[in-house]
Order: sequence, then C-alpha cells, then structure tokens
Amino acid sequence: MAFRNDDDKKAYWKENLSLLAKLLIVWFAVSFGAGILFVDVLDNIHFFGFKLGFWFAQQGSIYVFVALIFVYMSKMKAMDKRYGVNEE
Repeated sequence: MAFRNDDDKKAYWKENLSLLAKLLIVWFAVSFGAGILFVDVLDNIHFFGFKLGFWFAQQGSIYVFVALIFVYMSKMKAMDKRYGVNEE
C-alpha cells in the first residue's frame, strides 16, 4: 500500500478524518440526542410496542452504530480505490 505522492497521502487522511467526524456526529446525535436529550419527546411515539426514546437508548443506537461501521467500510473501499491504495 503506497501513495503516489505526499499530496495524495495528505488528501487521503484529510478525507478519512472528515468521514470519521461525520459518522461520529451521526452516532452522537442518535445515541446521546435520541437516547438522552430528546427522550421525553420521542417517548410520545411508539415503536414495536416500546416508547421510541427508550428504544433508541437501549437498542437503536447500537443498530445505528453497526450500520455506521458498514457505511465506513463501504466509503473506505471506494476511497482506497480512488487513491490507488486498495489491497485487491
């Protein structure tokens, strides 16, 4: 795995950190926001028989985290190909 030049290396890591920041913001918004901050508002909505705020605090944030792992994996594969550092 080698970059073509230093500019590609810097651009790759800048894009990688940007992607990580965006995904962490989504995870924070779901886990902290939906599970703690907005729980009272979300509890007025029922989801599979549970209050939505409770569901996000107990289950939803975990599901979102797992989904974000797959999003990160997909985006990184595309980024690796774009910068010529894919392992295939």
